Amino acid sequence: MSYSADIQHYMRPGILQLKELPPLSLYIHLPWCIRKCPYCDFNSHAMPAPQASDGQARMQRYLDAVIADLDAALPLIWGRSVISIFIGGGTPSLFSAEQIDHLLAQVRARLRLVAGCEITLEANPGTFETDRFAAYRAAGVTRLSVGVQSFNDEHLKQLGRVHNRDQALAALHEAKAAFDTFNLDLMYALPSQSLEMLQQDLETAMSVRPPHVSVYHLTIEPNTFFAKFPPALPDDDVAYDMLDLITEATGQQGLERYEISAYAQTGHQCQHNQNYWQFGDYLGIGAGAHSKLSFAHRVIRQIRIRDPQRYMDGALQGAAIAQDNEVGRKDLPFEYMLNALRLRSGFMLEDYQNRTGMPLSSIEGALEQGVDKGLLELVAPGHIRPTTRGYDFLSDLQELFIP
Repeated sequence: MSYSADIQHYMRPGILQLKELPPLSLYIHLPWCIRKCPYCDFNSHAMPAPQASDGQARMQRYLDAVIADLDAALPLIWGRSVISIFIGGGTPSLFSAEQIDHLLAQVRARLRLVAGCEITLEANPGTFETDRFAAYRAAGVTRLSVGVQSFNDEHLKQLGRVHNRDQALAALHEAKAAFDTFNLDLMYALPSQSLEMLQQDLETAMSVRPPHVSVYHLTIEPNTFFAKFPPALPDDDVAYDMLDLITEATGQQGLERYEISAYAQTGHQCQHNQNYWQFGDYLGIGAGAHSKLSFAHRVIRQIRIRDPQRYMDGALQGAAIAQDNEVGRKDLPFEYMLNALRLRSGFMLEDYQNRTGMPLSSIEGALEQGVDKGLLELVAPGHIRPTTRGYDFLSDLQELFIP
């Protein structure tokens, strides 16, 4: 199906009535890493010798494919402004500042970006030279997300990371010097990790005074090396204690937990991720990227071809999409709550209606159950948020909205 046919298909009459379209973000997936981490289930692929001529040629062909992908998708978002861009991976910092500059210039030539559009680039310590981050800033990147994961060299080895503690600290200091805002990624419940070890990681992280920290519990995902050879991980009780320690340490540094895994100083929340959690729209381009797009009478989801080589071949021929589905009416309440309930501030009932096109009657029963179970609370008329208990048992709360 061509995109011109697609847009007519998406614009046809339907049951949903969306009064207005939500904000739109752009996600760009750059899939290559120096090597694949044993815990990672993202669509990332090791690239041997990325600096070699054949590696550079492949990276340039991939960028050409991403722009061709964007060109083909433009009819679906025509006339809409973009509030944020997130360049993720993989390890986007394997691409040079010149390549990122060219990519963003191509995006700007095709899309209207709002004033002050947040542009985030994921970067890993050990994949940049001195002044590389400043060059990304000059290329138009406004926010860096640094994948530290740990400051313990033994844990970094177990996680398959290519950097060590000193490189992590150097990268964070570079990020702080080059950017007004940045994120530090940290993992916990690592193999054989104790509370004392986590405390040391937190003290080191806080010494840099990051304005934003994202914290992830190490979980064993299917089809990863750790799934085949699982390491010994802390039990659930210790993991809960670790999360309490994280919340306490970040709070002492003025970082507020505004999302289930994100802590930020005032004014440094990630706008891109907030748009996800508020059930905003996003166009995802690149290998395996996901999209969620709204139209007057329906919400659709798309997935790009996952394999980078097949993606490049398809995108350059205007055929990058592997899956294209309309979100069913009965599934919208759960899809909305799966995102919105991750936010500590919760959501407005009016936003639920606007973003899903569904009546309040579609969630009244689940909301009443949530309040009765002590998982939800009414903050003000029309404003619902998870209680502390609801946050602790978020999966149980979200399951109330499963059709």
